[in-house]
Amino acid sequence: MRRKDKEIEDKKEIESIIAISDVCRIALSENNSPYIVPMCFGYRDNRLYFHSAADGKKIDIIKKNNRICFEFDTHEGLIKSENPCDWDMKYCSVIGSGKAFFIEKPEEKIRALNIIAEHYSSDAHQYQKNSVDNVRIIKVEIDNITGKKSGYL
Repeated sequence: MRRKDKEIEDKKEIESIIAISDVCRIALSENNSPYIVPMCFGYRDNRLYFHSAADGKKIDIIKKNNRICFEFDTHEGLIKSENPCDWDMKYCSVIGSGKAFFIEKPEEKIRALNIIAEHYSSDAHQYQKNSVDNVRIIKVEIDNITGKKSGYL
């Protein structure tokens, strides 16, 4: 990271940013062409979980190239000064990369769905068998992760 003064090295602080994020953007690449998708997610034990329709562009890309990049961010607003070139944003972000895999076993899908649901709600959930059978679960094994913040003293 070029700006070491903005780097977040503490894993707990990085995980706290993930915990308050509503969306994870995943970036994929097919034939040297980028593709980015905002997704609902779950995070546990250095892994990300996403649910998806069984078919579609991101699924096709992951089947060919399972390397992904991901990004989370939070922001509190613009920090203005007299010169607009000196404006800044008060934010925290997390960026990382890893390898994506599809979860196929129903009991593992349910575990992943619970991790995703727990990110957004403390309610207990039940899943219909046909929903579990038809959903595609993507698990990302994180290889590296970094955090950055700006506008904080």
